Amino acid sequence: MQTNKIKTIAIVGAGAMGAAYASMFADAGNFSLFFLASGDRYQRLLKKPLQVNGKAYAIAVVQPQDIKEPVDLVLVALKHHHLLEALPTLQAAVGPKTTILSVMNGLESEQIIGAACGMDKMVYAIAVGIDAVREGDHFSYARPGKIIFGAGPQATDASRVSRLQDALRRAAIPHEVPADMMRVMWWKFMINVGINQASAVLRAPYGFFHGSEDARALMLLLMQEVIVLAGKVSVNLAEKDLDEWSLVLATLAPEGKTSMLQDIEAGRKTEVEIFAGKVVSMGNEHGVPTPVNQTILHIIRAMEERKRIDPVETQQT
Repeated sequence: MQTNKIKTIAIVGAGAMGAAYASMFADAGNFSLFFLASGDRYQRLLKKPLQVNGKAYAIAVVQPQDIKEPVDLVLVALKHHHLLEALPTLQAAVGPKTTILSVMNGLESEQIIGAACGMDKMVYAIAVGIDAVREGDHFSYARPGKIIFGAGPQATDASRVSRLQDALRRAAIPHEVPADMMRVMWWKFMINVGINQASAVLRAPYGFFHGSEDARALMLLLMQEVIVLAGKVSVNLAEKDLDEWSLVLATLAPEGKTSMLQDIEAGRKTEVEIFAGKVVSMGNEHGVPTPVNQTILHIIRAMEERKRIDPVETQQT
């Protein structure tokens, strides 16, 4: 029988992903759930009730100084460039028995959070196939996708993984625990480097990649550079993994948009530094040429710069 079930959950980050998972846990009805925020984020969340798929959710918003006791689970759904400033807020909800689940993009969030809160509390994870979208103050998703999670390279108490499995089952959130979590982390990184960045520079939703050979070619060239780098750090990625991604891509709503495309359209800062920037950095470290990601890095940085210089153009996208 499962003991010490996850009952209390703090969600850090109320963008498309955080909102989608908050609604799923809220719909389950058997969790005590709140958004954890401070400063301007706290004020914004307090004023505007969460709207997901046309339904209003009365989810509490709590400041770190008002936390009475550690929660069972912290779900982190931030953009990478917001993580460091959010660490003190996050730490307020963490105790010895707290499990931390990051659904953030990239390869670095677990290490950053773990350094602040304890690596023993981290469960490594990726979210794949979820098509959450933010439009102003409203959020929507058609497919919940799947959370794939497990122990990372550091020793993690196996009971944390089993308790999280139980919690996701109770919330009807699709999930999977693979044999090799680090390989899966790199597989998701490869996907983000490909589809997020290609969609951003082409300003194209998923449906365009279903039918355009040139769009798919750009996406695959970006991903192939990650496959080469993975081999340099003893991670088993191969060309067949591109086919696995193609199967997932085919299931995504044609009108759906990647998080990076949503950021470009809204004039927000993107996560290009943890995608192309990371690929280029690792390429330099291991002596591996990464010309496609190098080019994309310059293009997206220039797109961000143009948005800053010409804010009117942001409103016209």
